[in-house]
Amino acid sequence: MLNLFSHVFVASCALMQIITVQDSGRRSSLCSSVESEAEVSLYSSFHQHRLHPQLAAHMPARTQGYPWNLVYSTSIHGSSLKTLYRNMAGLDSPVLLVIKDMHKQVFGAFSSDPFRVSKYCYGTGETFLFSFNPDFQSYTWSGENSYFMSGNWESLHIGGGGGGFALWLDADLYHGASFSCPTFHNAPLSTHEDFIVQDVEVWTVQN
Repeated sequence: MLNLFSHVFVASCALMQIITVQDSGRRSSLCSSVESEAEVSLYSSFHQHRLHPQLAAHMPARTQGYPWNLVYSTSIHGSSLKTLYRNMAGLDSPVLLVIKDMHKQVFGAFSSDPFRVSKYCYGTGETFLFSFNPDFQSYTWSGENSYFMSGNWESLHIGGGGGGFALWLDADLYHGASFSCPTFHNAPLSTHEDFIVQDVEVWTVQN
């Protein structure tokens, strides 16, 4: 059984529990290539998994040793930035955003703060970007500016300052874009600067 974290998380035990949910219908599950049933979830028992070792090495010390919990998944909660924000309301912990696009590229960002609507940029230098396209790459804060994150009801933005965002998602979590930007001095995270999203998940670590 494949899931969005097949590149990001390495199983630490063989047993996986898969929760079945009704597919949203707008896009097929990541598991559709190996499962004929539409009712498939990306969600598995996360406490039985550990972060990909290269990604784990970039995590701040305050996240070490604590379990990760699923906050938002397009396959479970539908494709809506408003729902993503709502699911993080009241949350006070870092989050991990993982995206898979229609070109089967997996990439995302570790955010020092949960995503929210904000008039100004927020976040800290703990924030970084990553991709598995196909090898693991990470992009940490350059120190050039502090445009870590910002968001409104129409879109979510990570990085900026050079005429484009390091990562941008629209209100339907369907269209996305990734450009090089001064905040992280990153390469585009996907093989296409403008991409169509297949699935999104957000996880958080809480002590």
